[in-house]
Amino acid sequence: MSKTKIAFFSDMLMRDYDGCMRTVFHIIDRKPDDVDIKYFTGQGAVKGLNEPVVSIPNLTIPFNSNYKIAIPQLAYFKIRKEIENYKPDVIHITTPSMLGNYALQIAQEKGIPVSTIYHTHYISYVNYYLSGIQSMVHLAENFVNSSTQNFYNNCNLVLAPTEEMISYLQGVGVAKSKMKIWARGIDKSIFNKDNRDVSKIRKITGNDNFNILFASRLVWEKNLETLIRVYQQAEKENLKVNFIIAGDGTAYHTMQEKMPNAFFLGKIDQKELGQVYASCDTFLFPSVSETYGNVVLEAMSSDLPCVIADGGGSKSFVEHGQNGFLCDPFDERDYLTHIKSLMSDDALRSEIIINSLAYTVGYDWGTLIEDYYSQVRLLDKKYIRNSVG
Repeated sequence: MSKTKIAFFSDMLMRDYDGCMRTVFHIIDRKPDDVDIKYFTGQGAVKGLNEPVVSIPNLTIPFNSNYKIAIPQLAYFKIRKEIENYKPDVIHITTPSMLGNYALQIAQEKGIPVSTIYHTHYISYVNYYLSGIQSMVHLAENFVNSSTQNFYNNCNLVLAPTEEMISYLQGVGVAKSKMKIWARGIDKSIFNKDNRDVSKIRKITGNDNFNILFASRLVWEKNLETLIRVYQQAEKENLKVNFIIAGDGTAYHTMQEKMPNAFFLGKIDQKELGQVYASCDTFLFPSVSETYGNVVLEAMSSDLPCVIADGGGSKSFVEHGQNGFLCDPFDERDYLTHIKSLMSDDALRSEIIINSLAYTVGYDWGTLIEDYYSQVRLLDKKYIRNSVG
């Protein structure tokens, strides 16, 4: 039986770099035997991939030095020759970047179906990056919405993580017929209550206070200003709490300055993160820019009650007061109200944990990845393509 061949385009392929990359590597690592993949990615932007790649020159993003974007125009003939020789059945595009749009152009020219996953909710970033020039916000939002509509309408399969993200995409004009819900999974061998080790946290904090965890990349679009205000309000009220921050990013040093009594762990691997989740007392997550928000599910799976923003993709996991709490995204007092409830009410805390664990039962990576490849195979069978070359 012939294999389904996928040309996989991604500006970066960095294992455990962020939520998007973790999802991508689950797809890569669980590739079935009847699928073959050729990778097209940014030069020097590969880590943890034991496969050959087609390297494409790239540049660092000016406003976010953590990310690089591939410049396909600098490898125009190389990419086309590789596609012509490989003759893919499907092209998969990770993001609607320059590389993603270039791959889409090739797919349209050659009649190759395109799959993509909606990883990043770009519209939520506009206010953060243009906060100093409000006159540009409306124009930028129109540009993002228009670009989103154009890109995803030209794909054949758009896998979105939640109904909320599908509603947004529909709202900007993406055809619902192209979209399908495709959630993200949890590695329950890492994220579970059995990894609890209170002594580990005590070594970090030096006390037995209530431990509030935030885990994510430290970039401003995660609504870190509100996280800082929650910390400052807790300090004013002399609450016996520790703020533990797991992650790294461009905001790291500024946050250290503004949260001097918090404990910053930097970037830690998944195994250690699982131990930290299971050993803290609540998970605080004010981000409203999440397309999905894997960290919330990971916390729920680790017996860690969640107090999160009522916004972004993450909110779809939480039924307020049942398996967590949803807060006014920018109101530090609202977050603290629910944190204090968890501190003082053991019965409430136990109920939240039980309901959270029940909610996470269906999020198995094996089943989800099998569904992804089934969808790709359907694309291969459904569309009659022109000959490549």
